[in-house]
Amino acid sequence: MEEQVDTPTAILASAAVLLRERTFDDISYRALADEVGISERTIYRQYPTRAHLLAALSNWIEQTRFPLPPFVTVSDFRAAVHERFRAFDASPAYAYVGARASAISPTLDIEPAYITRAIEAMLDVAAPTLNRRDRRRVAASLRYFSSAMFWARLRTGFDLDAADICDAFDRAVDTVLARLPEATWAPR
Repeated sequence: MEEQVDTPTAILASAAVLLRERTFDDISYRALADEVGISERTIYRQYPTRAHLLAALSNWIEQTRFPLPPFVTVSDFRAAVHERFRAFDASPAYAYVGARASAISPTLDIEPAYITRAIEAMLDVAAPTLNRRDRRRVAASLRYFSSAMFWARLRTGFDLDAADICDAFDRAVDTVLARLPEATWAPR
């Protein structure tokens, strides 16, 4: 018995396949419709603009190709991000879609992304007395430094590989966390 795939998932999976051959800008709704075997109009119903398609494709790629391993401690977080950066190096076309999508206005996310909630939960455990404003500020910094955009900027701007980007990430995390008062951290 063949497993049923919903139309939005089929569109996104086909777009990911097409990304192996061309850039996102070179994937037309017509080519995507032909690849999926549906009408172009159906694609427009699901993703009215290319920004909607890009944001959905980025989220889908992140969940299917680059799932972030669970983390509770800062050390676990570092290891998870290192793993993700190595995966980005192995599939740069997919990582660049994520980087580009994060640069556009949000079209889909109403709630904070999984990674934002996970970082805030990690900070609740690691730094239980951190006030809400500082927790959000630190979480935003850590989210950026763990993002496809950070990876892409260092990859294209400085021609760094995953190992070098992991080093830069670790230094950025150290800098962000060093600014927190010692009394904030949970006893080890």
